[in-house]
Amino acid sequence: MRRVGLLLTAVLLLAVLSAGCISGSSGSTGTTEKEATMIVFHAGSLSIPFQQLEKEFSAYAEKNLGVKVEFQDEASGSVKACRKVTDLHREADIVATADYTLIPQLLVPNYTDFYVLFATNEIVIAFTNRSKYADEMRAHPDRWYEILARPDVSFGFSDPNQDPCGYRSVMVMKLADLYYNQSIFETLVEKTTNIHANGTHIYAPKEIEVKTNRIVIRPKETDLTGLVESGSLDYFFIYKSVAEQHNLSYITLPDEINLKDFSKADYYRQVSITLGSTGKTIEAKPIVYGITVLKNAPHRELAIKFLKFLLGEKGREVFNENHQDFLNPPVAFGNVPTEIKDMVEIKG
Repeated sequence: MRRVGLLLTAVLLLAVLSAGCISGSSGSTGTTEKEATMIVFHAGSLSIPFQQLEKEFSAYAEKNLGVKVEFQDEASGSVKACRKVTDLHREADIVATADYTLIPQLLVPNYTDFYVLFATNEIVIAFTNRSKYADEMRAHPDRWYEILARPDVSFGFSDPNQDPCGYRSVMVMKLADLYYNQSIFETLVEKTTNIHANGTHIYAPKEIEVKTNRIVIRPKETDLTGLVESGSLDYFFIYKSVAEQHNLSYITLPDEINLKDFSKADYYRQVSITLGSTGKTIEAKPIVYGITVLKNAPHRELAIKFLKFLLGEKGREVFNENHQDFLNPPVAFGNVPTEIKDMVEIKG
């Protein structure tokens, strides 16, 4: 019996020591995981910078945290990214949207309790040398709406019901009505699709229909990139960063309509859109990206470390390399994790 007692004591002592070792490992790395596959739902326009940043973080995590990290990315329109969580109840670690307001509208408070605004962008019209009237578009960018209206020209934008670039594109065309004092929205949108407006308020039916083969609508903005690059589509409305990343030609639009100028926020909000997919109404506003870690994230602690990495020097460097401006400082709302509080301006 004494021998059994001594053996039991030894086993218990070994268990305590092992627990201490594990605890010590957790304290040094901040996580007990050795391998992790993080799931990220993000806007299509974030694909290139996120791929680069995830590669950098994986190297950092293996060296400094002792964790081998892989990423399972799903690029989509930002509305669809949120609805994967709210409607399909899919697990994810991180959701990053091209319109930060989708997070408080769709994910707070049931799926997350904080979010961070971190990057900006602007809407441009992109094309290639093979696009019809490309030389004229470059020489006379102020005639863009006349060129797009020509019967032999094709153009596209993403689905407003799934993608912020889509609803921003149609709001840009409605803002153009006000800026140029022309019926641009009616000509380019109402006569070619079932999207319609009452004054400056736009309605996007749940099922978008096109009335002419001159118009191409796809789920997310980056779905149109290949069509333009191949010459099967002449022009499309896209974020400047994506046009730069793909070496596309593009024209910039006046600040009154391109949604990049924070000083013109009051001017932008004259226009709004109601989405058939969500029933939500969205005002035109300066473009700001948002990111959050979900409450039930399978690797929540590691996801917060990735968020901290994104908000740090390396994240800024990657986004600047990819022609996307970073907010300085980023702005956070809600129950902000302690790990990033000194990296953001906290509001609300």
